[in-house]
Amino acid sequence: MNRINLISLVLIFIFLLGCKKDDTENPVKPSDLVIEATVSNDGSGLVSFSALAKNAAYYNYYFGVSATEAPVKSTDGNASFTYTTSGDFTVKVVAVSSSNEFVTGTKVINVQLPEVAPANLIIEATVSTDGSGKVTFNASADNAKYYNFYFGTSATETPTKSTNGQTSYTYSSSGTYTVKVDAYATTKFVSGTKEITVEVIENTGYTTPETYAGMNLVWRDEFEGTSLSATDWTFETGTGSGGWGNNELQYYKEENTSVADGFLTITAKKESFGGKDYTSSRIITKDKQSFKYGRIDIRAKLPKGQGLWPALWMLGSNFNSVGWPKCGEIDIMEMVGGTGKDNTVHGTLHWYEDSAVPHASYGGNMPLNTGVFADEFHVFTITWDETNIKWFIDDQQYLVINITPDGLSEFHEEFFFIFNVAVGGNWPGSPNASTVFPQTMVVDYVRVFQDN
Repeated sequence: MNRINLISLVLIFIFLLGCKKDDTENPVKPSDLVIEATVSNDGSGLVSFSALAKNAAYYNYYFGVSATEAPVKSTDGNASFTYTTSGDFTVKVVAVSSSNEFVTGTKVINVQLPEVAPANLIIEATVSTDGSGKVTFNASADNAKYYNFYFGTSATETPTKSTNGQTSYTYSSSGTYTVKVDAYATTKFVSGTKEITVEVIENTGYTTPETYAGMNLVWRDEFEGTSLSATDWTFETGTGSGGWGNNELQYYKEENTSVADGFLTITAKKESFGGKDYTSSRIITKDKQSFKYGRIDIRAKLPKGQGLWPALWMLGSNFNSVGWPKCGEIDIMEMVGGTGKDNTVHGTLHWYEDSAVPHASYGGNMPLNTGVFADEFHVFTITWDETNIKWFIDDQQYLVINITPDGLSEFHEEFFFIFNVAVGGNWPGSPNASTVFPQTMVVDYVRVFQDN
């Protein structure tokens, strides 16, 4: 009987165990979440938090400083955080039960830290070299919330506000400007200035028509778009042989050429590159555009200064096979810069005469009545036929040569264009303390007309 009772008790116990429900079948969700915050009044940014909710096993805090911040876990509901900036912050607390049920609450707090004046203001400016007048600015300072830019165009100008310290401005005229920047915390600020020099292409000066009686326009480049036409032009880079045969001081780079607003700009800079102290650009139409005879108009504004040597010229297309000077050279325009020279351009022919005179040349020059060639655009022209080559500035002829003699046979072949700005060399000499860099040669158009 006792054995039977024992078995019965065991069975009853097993039955009761089977009837007992798991707590997880009735999860308990936290409720009545209360969040409290105490902001320190000592200006440290320290905030103490306490959270309490029924049935909560722990709490996850998000302090509202980042959309991706990791939560801080608290088992007793208490937490603290030190804010580094003033402002309103939305603090989120997630109360979680032992069964992972949760409830969420938020509390907005306001933290005010003592204002710290900005310091270490740095102002940087990048002046566009394409003649557009655009300048890009970047300012930075410790503890700065925003920046006010004054571009130096007026004593009463309204500042341009930037929250990240970056802005740009397009100047309408050339000149030297003092740019002022105020870096603000809230009310405290620090000021700084930077002087910039801007060259704006002002489209003034002489121009020529797009048509001539009895002639066709066979090729033109008006330099529209934003880059040099690879169909028409090739860059020549580097230092050449013996400084391009003239002991020139520059390194030719593609980066010194720009096309914008209908202008080609070649910029000569004082900068160290490739073992040289100056950089510039040189472009050619060799194997792409070449011509024999016609009228050539090139509208350009020239650089100025001692040691600058801008040139608009041509070489015979057989240069690679016969070399120079047997290929012939037509210098439509050359200028050697410097005081008393920036107002005069030269036109020249170079050719091979014979073994006794392996290099012959003939040329002339024309000065301006007033000003220099950097002041405005001028049109440099040659007219070239079976008999003569003539040189013009703004349709005023200043030079002619008869090319019918046998010794000038080079000039009855096709020629390609070369545009470049050299620095230094045998003819102009080196830049000196009076030379201002950067300098630019700006070309509006090149047009080639031939008889119908």
